[in-house]
This record gives sequence, structure tokens and C-alpha cells, in this order.
Amino acid sequence: MRITAEAKSATRQRILQAAMSLFVSDGWQHTTTRGIAVAAGIATGTLFNYFPTKEAIAAALMAEALELTGKEFHAGCNGENSLEADLFSLIWSGLRSLREFRKCLGPASDTIFSPLARQSPDSPGDAIRVDHLELVEAILTSHGFPAPRPVVTVQLYWTLYLGVFAYWAADDSPGQEDALALLDHSLKLFVASLDQGKGTYGRQ
Repeated sequence: MRITAEAKSATRQRILQAAMSLFVSDGWQHTTTRGIAVAAGIATGTLFNYFPTKEAIAAALMAEALELTGKEFHAGCNGENSLEADLFSLIWSGLRSLREFRKCLGPASDTIFSPLARQSPDSPGDAIRVDHLELVEAILTSHGFPAPRPVVTVQLYWTLYLGVFAYWAADDSPGQEDALALLDHSLKLFVASLDQGKGTYGRQ
């Protein structure tokens, strides 16, 4: 029997919802693909038709949340904020959207994300990285830093972002003040590097 696109979409959403619940209740280490399949009411083999690994499921949950915050960020842009403020808003709103299962993202991030800002097809988080960097590219362009970017600029940004992400996932300070401070300092460093390297823009 042929499965319709609607049925496939519904199954995919059941998998994601089941995974989210288990990640929150049982934690990353104790959640298994078999457990997710049981919670979603499907066979484990069926789950693998949609997601090859537990990390791929987590990456899909992240991608959905970050895509929504990216759209909200674009809708709220008024062109009046500084570059640093726009980047801060983009990053922190994205992290807030993931707060419900942030404790699971720390141990998952080592395999979800590649530390290198280049294509890595085997990484389940590659699409997240590409989409996020495209948003950053658009912000930089809107603030007078035309493409193409020097490779070192992209690498510096992604390294700083992953550092903030990993720290945020484990930060238990009140209101996550420590993560906020780290993000603020990281963006100051990144923006300062842009100002110092203005002469390199427009050429590789």
C-alpha cells in the first residue's frame, strides 16, 4: 500500500513529538531510537526510514525551532539596530526557542555540529549550520559588509557560536546570566574583528 505524503508527514511529526518528550523526561543518554519508536507507535525500522540516528532527530527538532525564530527575526527587523544588537537578537532568540530541551543539547552537540565551517554531509546538523550562516550573511550585508566573506571570518563566527551554544546548554546561572555575558563578549570580539578586517571584504 502506498503511503501518502500526508501520512508520512504525520508519522514524522509523531516521531519528533515522541523524541521531544523523551529527551525532556529521560535525558539524552537514556533516550534510545527504540524508545522513540515505541512512544511514536511505530516499528524501529520505520523510524530509520525517517531518521538514521538519534542525533538526526535532535537536529530536526532544532531546525524546526530555529527556522521559526529566524522568520520572526526577519519580520521584526527595522534596520535601526547595531550589527552587534542584531546578531545578539538572532542568536539569543534561537537559544530561547530550544530552552525546553537544552539539557539534552549539550551532550548531543558534539555529533550534531561540526566545528569546521565547511560542508560536512555526514553531520546531522549541517543544514542548521548552513541556514544559520545564511542569516548571519544577510545581517552582515545589511550592515555594510558585502559578500564574499573571508573564510576566516566565517570560521571565527561559527567557532564563537558553538562555544556560546555549548556553554548555554550547561549554564545554570540565574536567568542564564553567564551565557548572556559570554554571548555579549563573543559578539564584541567578532564585530571588532570585522572592523579590523574591512579592507579584506570584496576579495578572497
